[in-house]
Amino acid sequence: MEIERKYLIHKLPDALETYPSHEIEQGYLCTAPVVRIRRQDDEYWLTYKSKGLMVREEYNLPLSREAYEHLRPKTDGILIAKTRYLIPLDKGLTAELDVFHDDYEGLLLAEVEFSTEEEAKSFTPPDWFGEDVTFSSTYHNSTLSRQGR
Repeated sequence: MEIERKYLIHKLPDALETYPSHEIEQGYLCTAPVVRIRRQDDEYWLTYKSKGLMVREEYNLPLSREAYEHLRPKTDGILIAKTRYLIPLDKGLTAELDVFHDDYEGLLLAEVEFSTEEEAKSFTPPDWFGEDVTFSSTYHNSTLSRQGR
């Protein structure tokens, strides 16, 4: 189960380059339900996500590089490229800040994952977070892959 809140970011936190990061490329084989392939650095994944906004089922299966390369041209829509920064927050939480590239250059989104729905509902975002878009599917990566700017 994935429980997360998502926010637009209008101003990057200071010293962004000092935080750990990953280079991510992902595409969608299907968006209803969501079936995604992802390359994160040198790891490859096939992911299924159920419907939902703040709470969704999520299953990740490892892929070989060869399997990822085979599936990559079969994706629909835009292949999403982004750098994900892992920024520690209070109470042991982590903001996953996505800085998008290519078709979505300039888009900044942060996600925070939680152990429980209660924890997610009581979360107070840091000052550098912008609008809460948790309950809008507009900013799901699967939706972005179909739209373009």
